[in-house]
Amino acid sequence: MIELENVAMSYGGGELLSDISLRLAPGSFHFLTGPSGAGKTTFLKLCYGALLPSAGRVQLFGTDLRQMGRDDIALARRKIGVVHQDVQFLDHLSVAENVALPLMVSGRETLDQEVNLRELLGWVGLKGRADAHPPQLSGGERQRAALARAVIMSPEVILADEPTGNIDWEMSQRLLQLLVELNRMGKTIMIATHDLNLIRAAKGQVQARVLRISNRRLHLAGADL
Repeated sequence: MIELENVAMSYGGGELLSDISLRLAPGSFHFLTGPSGAGKTTFLKLCYGALLPSAGRVQLFGTDLRQMGRDDIALARRKIGVVHQDVQFLDHLSVAENVALPLMVSGRETLDQEVNLRELLGWVGLKGRADAHPPQLSGGERQRAALARAVIMSPEVILADEPTGNIDWEMSQRLLQLLVELNRMGKTIMIATHDLNLIRAAKGQVQARVLRISNRRLHLAGADL
């Protein structure tokens, strides 16, 4: 699916990530930890092709990223849903319209997809907020809308960058449960987080690997939760 081999990433002459190798297997669940500035967001960007590594190789679904054209990368990224750290919406569009944007951009908006959209909003608990606009949403509602938008195209992989960073513990638990449900449906999940309580809360719900970025390298932080 997604594979990094001896990957390094440099900015401004300084190396942020070094000699990183990882394979995200189908149906796997990973937590990615590390201090602020360690490179978690950069690592995720490498995983969905937003950045090219300074050294090493990134493969998306069996193809070397360096050999992929812009259209190839765009097609591959339809298989990867991303929940960004600071969620961006178009404020003049409703929640439903924001969530459906990937469908419109890809030309896959159909009547069946409209039915799926309503079901998806219900699944994340936003059915009654479909016509609201982003400025009217709470932090937790924004994160759930972001997750809905990330999975609207039925991706094989979901990458979430600090998805619970600005919401309370109860809502964090709810969002975690949604991600666990996606994993049980066969989706590959990676959550970048500094919240160790969130990782502990996953114990008993899902088999997960905990990875930590430290001193520019990727380490296994623990066995299966």
